[in-house]
Amino acid sequence: MAKSCTLALLGALLVLSLLVSPIACSRKLAKAAGHHKPAPVKGHKNQTTTNPSSSAAYGGGWLPAGATYYGNPNGDGSDGGACGYQTAVGHRPFSSMIAAGSSPLFMAGKGCGACYDVKCTSNSACSGKPVTVVITDLSPGNLYPGEPCHFDMSGTALGAMAKPGMADKLRAGGVIRMQYKRVPCKYPGVNIAFRVDQGANPFYFKTLIEFEDDDGDLKAVALKEAGSGAWTPMAQDWGALWRLNNGRRLRAPFSLRLTSDSGRKLVVNNVIPANWKAGATYRSLVNYP
Repeated sequence: MAKSCTLALLGALLVLSLLVSPIACSRKLAKAAGHHKPAPVKGHKNQTTTNPSSSAAYGGGWLPAGATYYGNPNGDGSDGGACGYQTAVGHRPFSSMIAAGSSPLFMAGKGCGACYDVKCTSNSACSGKPVTVVITDLSPGNLYPGEPCHFDMSGTALGAMAKPGMADKLRAGGVIRMQYKRVPCKYPGVNIAFRVDQGANPFYFKTLIEFEDDDGDLKAVALKEAGSGAWTPMAQDWGALWRLNNGRRLRAPFSLRLTSDSGRKLVVNNVIPANWKAGATYRSLVNYP
């Protein structure tokens, strides 16, 4: 009798655990704490991630999420953040329309640069019209109750979802229930830029890659040295920064081969010149079509 009772109790607990399991974007998420200044992710870590979740795919319908904002009400969130874009978040083409995404959106940095349409109807100040934001940071912590995903947006971006003249009311609404879907990035007239890290040297090359059209984010980068026909894979350092240090002096100029989230490759020939300098930005002549 005791044995049968024990088995019945275990069965009941199993059913209960399935009923209360949280719904997530596709995996366990980190919580987005509103009105915060996210702490930067430390560098010198080779972060990896799995393939993007189905919730981040193109062509799907609107998905539910929560939204808050951080930083100044009409600001750009914070300079830099966990993607490493620094002050670029407040300037064209990002133009302060940015967000810190929860874990499945940030994807350990592989989601940096991805674009999403977001809209809301849950607050009387919501316009219901979509606006586009770019993932430039990580939203730390866990989710608010009932959320499958979270966008911690700049004050400018969250206010853009409001009806005319009602941005302040929307920003004062606390946690906003909203919808999102993945969309291609569009930066007309802007080509991909490579900002060489201040710590780079002839034996250690690291660069921030920004403003990719279409997917917006990268899953792989490779470097080809001068006089070589071989592509050497670079490692994701943190955020949108990629590095190569194979223990020997590297021969510039460098060509870079970018592989986007959906697997599209783009070769940028000799974009880093022979006399490259740490801290300099080199703009390419190309972008994803």
